[in-house]
Amino acid sequence: MASAPAVMSGSAQAASPLLGRAGRLAARRLTSAEILWLVFVLVQVLDGAMSYIGVSLHGPAIEANPLVAWYLNAFGPAVGFTAAKLFAITCGAVLYVTARHRWVAALTLLYLVVAVGPWARILAGSS
Repeated sequence: MASAPAVMSGSAQAASPLLGRAGRLAARRLTSAEILWLVFVLVQVLDGAMSYIGVSLHGPAIEANPLVAWYLNAFGPAVGFTAAKLFAITCGAVLYVTARHRWVAALTLLYLVVAVGPWARILAGSS
């Protein structure tokens, strides 16, 4: 015996596909490549924020990357670091979407060792 179809209001009908999709998305687990990508972006954000704080405390001469230092002199710290980090994230995105995940992992590790780590030591001594 078949049951009668449920009647939904207009707003409930419109929301139903979204709720179903959201439920499916929430139940899906991230792949290791997606987690790696998120860590790469997080490291870029940390580097940008720590660099901005470091330059604010110690002056632009402390920036070791000559290209970023040029951005700082040309556009100021906020725009300079934002442009540099957006460029790095864009390059990382190209590597990610072309399935070059080992390169993304290597660059993430490189940024942790040569950027975030030194800034953490410098900023810890600044307080």
